Formats: sequence, C-alpha cells, structure tokens
Amino acid sequence: MFSGLFQRLRYGEPVVVVSGLPRSGTSMLMAMLEAGGLPLLTDAKRHADPDNPRGYFEMESVKSLGEQQDKAWVRNARGKGLKVISYLLKELPDDNAYRVLFARRDLAEVIRSQNVMLERQQQPNPVDDAKALDLFRKHLVNVQLLMRSRRNFRLLEVAHRDALADPRRTAVAINAFLGGRLDVERMAAVVDRELYRNRA
Repeated sequence: MFSGLFQRLRYGEPVVVVSGLPRSGTSMLMAMLEAGGLPLLTDAKRHADPDNPRGYFEMESVKSLGEQQDKAWVRNARGKGLKVISYLLKELPDDNAYRVLFARRDLAEVIRSQNVMLERQQQPNPVDDAKALDLFRKHLVNVQLLMRSRRNFRLLEVAHRDALADPRRTAVAINAFLGGRLDVERMAAVVDRELYRNRA
C-alpha cells in the first residue's frame, strides 16, 4: 500500500504496459483494457488484418524506443494502456511507474502462429523453430530478471489459454491489479475464443 502511494506521488499515475512475445495475446489484452474503460495510447497506423482481425492497438514510436534519446513522450501514457513488445521493456524510461500485464502463451503456439503470419505475408522465416524456442526461453528469463531489478515495475502474468477458458476470472485479476476501476463484464465480453486458431 505505502509503496504504491509513494510511486504515485513520485511518478503520477502508472503507465499500464501490455507486453509479451509476438503472437502471445497482447492485442487481446489491449482490447480488454479498452472495453473495461481504460484509455489507450495508440496511433492506429497498423490496421486490422487476418492475423489480428480486431486490430493491433500499437503506437509506432514504441518500435524505436531503443534508438530514442528523448523518451519524454512515454509520460503521455500515464493512466493509459501502452503496448510494448517484451524485447523493448528494458528501453522504457525510469521516470514513470509501470504496471505490466505480461501475456504468457505456450511457446509452441507462439512459434506456430508466427509461422502462419509469415507465410501469409510471404516472408521468409529467419530462424528455425528449435532455435526460436531456445531464444524465447532465454528471453523470458531475462524479462523476469528485469522485472525484479527495476523498482518502478510491477508485474502480472496473464496466461493466454486461461484468459480464453475463463475470461471473466482473468478480467477480475487484471482489474484488481490495476486498482479496481475497470468494467469486468465488458472486459470479459470482448474475448473471442474463435480467434484461438494456432494451438499446441
């Protein structure tokens, strides 16, 4: 309680970061936050497509966080949801508090979903599946270490399969993590099990 109050006094409202590996369910979590009443910081430059029929909920400037000298714009996401791929979490500036919703999905499903997307886009797959699996596992360990080392980060892991199986329970957990001001029923209602297409 005291730690949370101190962070609010120091940093203002936390940035609600939705993160995870590509194809792990981050867009679904962003849709849940939006339905629950949390404002999102997006630019709508990447449109919905067959891989994400509901849209991507992205902010283009996030993609270059690693190269940016001035990251003051991230403050505009205080009190809002911002999607940040897991590889860029370490690039978030230290002058904000972050509440991170981290989507966890079976890695075999992540790889299968990525492969389907690359094939649809007629792009070559740069890494074979076994190598990708090894890289993902190591990366997730590094994410855990990062979360523990930065005091202005708090983490809630959200299992993709659990969110689909019981969206209301997941919505309740997210709402509690973020302070209890979201509409749980609307959050649960936007979860579409029909979009669960690449299963292990």
